[in-house]
Amino acid sequence: MTLKAVVVPVTPFVQNCSVIWCDRTGKGAVIDPGGDLDRILGQVEEHGVTLEKILLTHAHIDHAGATAELARRFSLPIEGPHRDDRFWIEQLPQQAAMFGVAASEGFEPTRWLEQGDTVSVGEVTLEVLHCPGHTPGHVVFFEPDSRLAFVGDVLFQGSIGRTDFPRGDYATLIRSIRGNLFTLGDDVRFVPGHGPMSTFGQERKTNPFVGDGAVGGISER
Repeated sequence: MTLKAVVVPVTPFVQNCSVIWCDRTGKGAVIDPGGDLDRILGQVEEHGVTLEKILLTHAHIDHAGATAELARRFSLPIEGPHRDDRFWIEQLPQQAAMFGVAASEGFEPTRWLEQGDTVSVGEVTLEVLHCPGHTPGHVVFFEPDSRLAFVGDVLFQGSIGRTDFPRGDYATLIRSIRGNLFTLGDDVRFVPGHGPMSTFGQERKTNPFVGDGAVGGISER
């Protein structure tokens, strides 16, 4: 079996929601349904995916804003993020009001995720890595056979996640990237929370914040 994926930019933040599925079973998941459910579900229908769960990297409004509605509409379990993001989930209505986006509801994940956990999508298994720094409960999903990772707002092409939000921490984020992501291998491709895909090898070599020649600084994302 092979993991298939399509990236669906959603919300005014142009957040990279991903629809993923197992090509053998057709069963799949939505990673980070931040909003624009009609657009997301259009891709689900186009690719003949049978949704079986929602996966969350973290609980900022642009990544989790439509989670409760999607879960309720299709009776889907919610897996992730790590429980340290509970306070962000509880503040989703306030986040929506603050940024002037569609109203959002809080929710209780069916399963909180920890470092070393796995999640299944059909017959495909993804590894869970706890990568705090952008938010304290941020997780990353890695599928070793396809060498593909879904990293949310931890790492971007040429940049890293912001750490000026409550309980964000720059040094922790750098450790998450260098110790938890780059150790997976230079060949790993990743879908960031915003912007184009890249590889860990490209970012290790050239990223001004975490690359081999990094001197530190403040991210603009």
